[in-house]
Amino acid sequence: MSERYAIPAGEHEHEIAVQRSRFRAAIAPAASVEDARAFVRSIRDRYPDATHHCWAYLVGAPGATDRVGMSDDGEPHGTAGRPMLKVLSHAPIGDVVVVVTRWYGGTKLGTGGLARAYGEAVQQVLAVAPRAERIEWQELDVELDYAAVEPLRRMLPAHEAEIIDESWTERAAMRLRLPLERVEAFRAQVIEMSNGTARVT
Repeated sequence: MSERYAIPAGEHEHEIAVQRSRFRAAIAPAASVEDARAFVRSIRDRYPDATHHCWAYLVGAPGATDRVGMSDDGEPHGTAGRPMLKVLSHAPIGDVVVVVTRWYGGTKLGTGGLARAYGEAVQQVLAVAPRAERIEWQELDVELDYAAVEPLRRMLPAHEAEIIDESWTERAAMRLRLPLERVEAFRAQVIEMSNGTARVT
């Protein structure tokens, strides 16, 4: 699984109209299946007068298929959840849930029209929703001589590392937090910078 990827920055909604039917897409981050299902429930509660609340979610990195779900919520089989999930699966975003709430406008759209409308609603909300980045973090303990402290501090920004805690005894000890993908390069640079005297655990 990728260690960093785009996710929704929060909840966002966007509405389209197709032949007088309203399709309101609501998107949110979902770090778990439970998060996704809770968001679906919240949208049902928010719009109790709607005709349908169709949904799809993808938990994990973009394109992952092990934790996905979808529902047509009473629309003809395959006309809502499947096209919604297809859009999510091809988007460069993960940990995401989308609910498309429909208010029927009096004109039947047919199965092809419904599938296009639900897919389009998801595409449009994805296009306008703010994004954040999911990063898998790792904590490291570094013990080193005092002479190496300032060189270490200068290294931190390049590795997106930050100091969480530090203590000063015979040697300096720091607890750092940095993205998992940067750990090995950081460890190698610390060992090289300290001529092998630093300890990184």
